[in-house]
Amino acid sequence: MAAPRERHLDPAPVPAEFTRAVQQLRSARFRPEVLAEEMPAPQRIAPFASALSADVTVEGEDVGTGRIVVLHDPAGNDTWEGTFRCVAYARADIDPELVTDPLLAEVGWSWLTEALEAHGAEYLAPSGTVTCVTSESFGGMSAEPGTAQIEIRASWTPVADLTPHVEAWGELLCTAAGLPPVPEGVATMPSRRGQRGE
Repeated sequence: MAAPRERHLDPAPVPAEFTRAVQQLRSARFRPEVLAEEMPAPQRIAPFASALSADVTVEGEDVGTGRIVVLHDPAGNDTWEGTFRCVAYARADIDPELVTDPLLAEVGWSWLTEALEAHGAEYLAPSGTVTCVTSESFGGMSAEPGTAQIEIRASWTPVADLTPHVEAWGELLCTAAGLPPVPEGVATMPSRRGQRGE
């Protein structure tokens, strides 16, 4: 019987470009409603990865949630068309009546692309899905109101600085949660990652 393979004890050195990307991820600033923190990143998709999770909170109530993972493969990836990839997720409650709108999924996708453009985040090879679901209660729970959610799952290859991509994801979370956009020329007091622990 063959002996089990041992895990390599000397991991590959962290590339300087990934170290810079993690610093850019950490320097992203969000609206005060976005409470972000670092989370463990998946380890099997790419040699290097870092991630943030976030909740959108209004008056003490969570109205949206999401995460963004930054993947790096120094050897490159033909599907990505580059060596980095952003993988993002956003979920928020919506008015159940909106789920019947046949354009809702298309609008949900436009929230991402418009946020990327607004932040000047250049990207390649975007892909993803938008899912809209409803939930109705019956029997002993029939008094519970119906609920609906929109989920946006997307990935894209960032070009240049990673910070605007992460900030665009933060804006996507807010838009999905129904927060009005910040008027042009009005400054917000942005939050920083790790706000939960402060």
